[in-house]
Amino acid sequence: MKHTTSDFRNLSGPEKAAILFLCLGEQRGSDLMQNLEERDIQTITHAMSDLGSIAAPLVERVLSEFSDSVMDGAGVTGSYAAAENMLRSFLPEGEVAGIMKQVRSPQEETGVWDRFGALKEDEIAEYLKAEHEQTAAAILNNLDPEVAAKVLPLLGTERMQDVIERMIAMDSIPNTMLRQIEETLQQGIDSAASQPSLTDLQQRMTDLFDKLDPDIFEQISPVLEERIPEAFGSIKQKMFTFDDLIGLDAQALARVMRGMQGNSLPMALRGASKEVRDHFLTALPARSREMLLDEMSSMGSVRGREVRAAQAAMVDYTKELAREEVIQLPMADDDDMIE
Repeated sequence: MKHTTSDFRNLSGPEKAAILFLCLGEQRGSDLMQNLEERDIQTITHAMSDLGSIAAPLVERVLSEFSDSVMDGAGVTGSYAAAENMLRSFLPEGEVAGIMKQVRSPQEETGVWDRFGALKEDEIAEYLKAEHEQTAAAILNNLDPEVAAKVLPLLGTERMQDVIERMIAMDSIPNTMLRQIEETLQQGIDSAASQPSLTDLQQRMTDLFDKLDPDIFEQISPVLEERIPEAFGSIKQKMFTFDDLIGLDAQALARVMRGMQGNSLPMALRGASKEVRDHFLTALPARSREMLLDEMSSMGSVRGREVRAAQAAMVDYTKELAREEVIQLPMADDDDMIE
C-alpha cells in the first residue's frame, strides 16, 4: 500500500515516528532507538513493518525538519526487513527475534510460502521469469517439491537447467535475505490476487453471456466475431445454453427434469424449439410425457422473460449437477469424427 498526502491526518503517532526513523537511516535511527523503552521499540517497529511505500510529499509533511533529505523526490519504504535490520544493529539477536516475532502476524509467519505455492503453476513461472536465477532457485527450494516440479518446465529448458544447478549448489539462505524474499513474494501474491488470469476473465464473460438475453447475444455476436474472433471463439466454446441441453443423454436429461421445481420445466419448454422440446419429451416415460404436455397446454400465454428465467434456472441446475459429478455435460467436440 502506498500512502499519499491525503493520508496525513490518518497517520498515528507511532507511524510518524516510524517515518522519522526510516529517514534517519539505520545507524542514526539505531542510536536514537536505543534510548527508548522496549514497549516503545515494539510499537514503532510494528508501525514501521506495516507502513509500506510512503510517497515523498507525505514524508515532507510529516518530517518538515528533514525536508532537505527528501527534496529529490525519493520516498521511503517501511517493511519487516527494514525494521529487523535497524534493531539488529543495536540489540542482541535473541531480543531482535523476540520483538519481530511479536510484530509478525501468524499469517505472515506461516502463510506466505503456502499462499504463493497455491498460485497456478503458470502464474508462479511468470513471476520467477522476472527474478534472478539465484532468487528463483531460492524460492523453488522453499516450495513443495510437487509444485516446484510442475513450475520448472514452464521456465524454458535453458533457464530451468540453470535454476536447477543453483538449487543443487545452494547453501542455507540468511534470515535477512529470506525475509526480503518473503516480502517480495507477498507483493507478488497481492498482485496476482488483484489481476484475474485470462482464463478467469473468459469464464466470467462465459457466465455473463450464458445469462444474457439470447436476442441481445445474437445481435452482438457478429460484431465480436469480426473484432475479436479468437477471444470470442474461446468464450463461445465454454458457453452452455439451454439449447445445449439437447446434447445430454436421456438419463442425464431425465435427472435434470426431475430436479426442476414448480412450473419451471413446462415454462422452459414452452419457449424451446421443436427439436429441443422433442428431445426432452422422448427422455420421459409415456405417462410423465403426457402429464407434461397437459401442463404446458394449460398454461396459456406466457411472458418471454418468464420463459427465459425458467430456461436459465434449468441451465444453472444442470451445471450444478455437473459440478457435483451427478451428470456429465456434453463436450464441445462430441460430434467430431474419429477415423
